[in-house]
Amino acid sequence: MTEPVLEARRVAKRYPSGVEALCGVDLSVSAGETVALIGQSGSGKTTLLRLFNRLEEPTAGEVLARGRPVASLDPIELRRRAGYVQQEGGLLPHWTIERNVALVPALLGWPAGRRRERVDALLELVGLEPPRYRGRYPRELSGGQRQRVAFARALAADPDVVLLDEPFGALDALTRLELQEQFLLLRRRLSKTMLLVTHDIDEAFRLADRIGVMREGRLLQLGRRRALLEAPADDYVRRLVDRCGGRAG
Repeated sequence: MTEPVLEARRVAKRYPSGVEALCGVDLSVSAGETVALIGQSGSGKTTLLRLFNRLEEPTAGEVLARGRPVASLDPIELRRRAGYVQQEGGLLPHWTIERNVALVPALLGWPAGRRRERVDALLELVGLEPPRYRGRYPRELSGGQRQRVAFARALAADPDVVLLDEPFGALDALTRLELQEQFLLLRRRLSKTMLLVTHDIDEAFRLADRIGVMREGRLLQLGRRRALLEAPADDYVRRLVDRCGGRAG
């Protein structure tokens, strides 16, 4: 059996306030797989995602990336090797689109010509014409266009892992569907290992190979769409998947 690319072993996270965000969570994501974490606000899904780029640190347990404990890795290097897409993109407002997309390659010391080629290739990949968009600023783009740029930036240094924290959550329904289609195209073309946080069960079913249902810091069930629909682990999972009713394709 292949070693997981991302793995959490009995991970717990307790904040100084006493809030227990994660309680003994086990999770593994295989190479080329997309796993979606779904649950209500406060279920621990974003905390779990952020353990993998050390934006959060566990109180107990172990987090591994490519078989190595992330605690042993330099957090800056770790973040440069993992693409990260936030809700609303998190673009730097005073930087052009070209400079935003080229952020990690610039930090890695890529020469200017190579950076420009990479930016243009990625803008094309996410459906934005480079001559039209590379010199613009985030404020000049729609929400959907900014999220496309955020995807391009996450892919800029060709990471094998991409972490996505509710990347479609702030968009209107039509734009969200359009970007989900774009995500599926990118997923098929690039074969990245991806961990996606979403609050939308339809979105999770549509975009992920496996879905992890979280509640109050616990991972209640992790499985494929069919397993969740046909054999939900408990009443909470059953109620959650009933909202989808098998609509996602």
